Amino acid sequence: MDAKNARPITPRSPRTALEPDMIEAPARRSKSARHPFVVIGNAIISLFVLAAVVAGIALVAGKQRFEAPGPLPTDKVVNIPRGSGIRDIADVLTREGVIDQTWVFVGGVLMLKAREDLKAGEYQFKAHASLRDVVATIVEGRVVTHQLAIPEGLTSEQIVARLLEDDVLSGNVKQIPREGSLLPDTYNFTRGVTREQIIQRMQQAQQHLLKDIWDHHSPDLPLKTPEQLLVLASLIEKETGKPEERTRVAAVFVNRLKQKIRLQSDPTIIYGLVGGKGTLGRPIMKSEIDQPTPYNTYQIDGLPPGPIANPGRASLEAAANPARTRELYFVADGTGGHAFAETYEQHLKNVARLRQSETEQKDQTPGNAQLVSSPPAASATAPAPAPPARRATHRNQQR
Repeated sequence: MDAKNARPITPRSPRTALEPDMIEAPARRSKSARHPFVVIGNAIISLFVLAAVVAGIALVAGKQRFEAPGPLPTDKVVNIPRGSGIRDIADVLTREGVIDQTWVFVGGVLMLKAREDLKAGEYQFKAHASLRDVVATIVEGRVVTHQLAIPEGLTSEQIVARLLEDDVLSGNVKQIPREGSLLPDTYNFTRGVTREQIIQRMQQAQQHLLKDIWDHHSPDLPLKTPEQLLVLASLIEKETGKPEERTRVAAVFVNRLKQKIRLQSDPTIIYGLVGGKGTLGRPIMKSEIDQPTPYNTYQIDGLPPGPIANPGRASLEAAANPARTRELYFVADGTGGHAFAETYEQHLKNVARLRQSETEQKDQTPGNAQLVSSPPAASATAPAPAPPARRATHRNQQR
């Protein structure tokens, strides 16, 4: 042992050495420390400490479970009904297999103070979405968006039929909207939106668009009101499906209106016969050309009394600003488009070419003598001394 660190030894007598060392008695606790209130207070503090430790452990474990991947094997769409409370939502999600820990979901929502932010709706949850992801999806209202595509040229009755076929929309349609009042377009909506709400959106969109286009129409247009523009646009919409032809078709009709020539448009015959149904399901018969109806522009002067379909933006713009041409006639060219002409003689040549093309493609079918088989868009007041020209297109149905 190091001499420097050695403790000095005090010599004792043999008797003293045999006696045990004297240890000081511990100090007695004060009376105040033994007071019942102090004891109870210490116990309460101990309980609080214990509770805090347990809560901390539970919080850490809950946070891990809240952020852990969920049980959903694949993406799934779930609808949360309106009026659902936090427990109702948890039950729906559990039943659909999105979550498997109901109380962790409830606790997480309460901890995030998001109870009032939970929204009803249709949600798509990703595969293995964590509880945090599920809550965020619902709180942020990331509902599934559906689309409804309405093509140009349908009648209001046909559009309503499409709305009724869509099983995501709800509610009935009170009445068929006025013809031409609906804007064809693609509309986004969420589950729970009613059919009447979609109709209102389509009507408002058409009103705003019609006003905007009318405000910028050609100054020499032979139309007096936006409603007349809508009627003309509906004829253009039904006559051609080619975008590049719309302004030329518009010019033919505008030129005829200026010269007081009847428009002689086949789609007006069909609308006069079947109205909002939109199609005959067969070619127009010759007798139907001469059949008077309020819409038959072979029999009436000027525009029909109302639209024959719901035109889109392109046809409305074409009607408001037609091409600068002197063309008065057009006939199908056999390729899906039309051949245009300024004079009746040119028009007849276009018709002859169409006839030759048809003959080369197929033999005349029996009974064709009863069907419309002569060129379009001519009139009794055509500038050449020839009989009125009829439509040359053999259409089973209009667009």
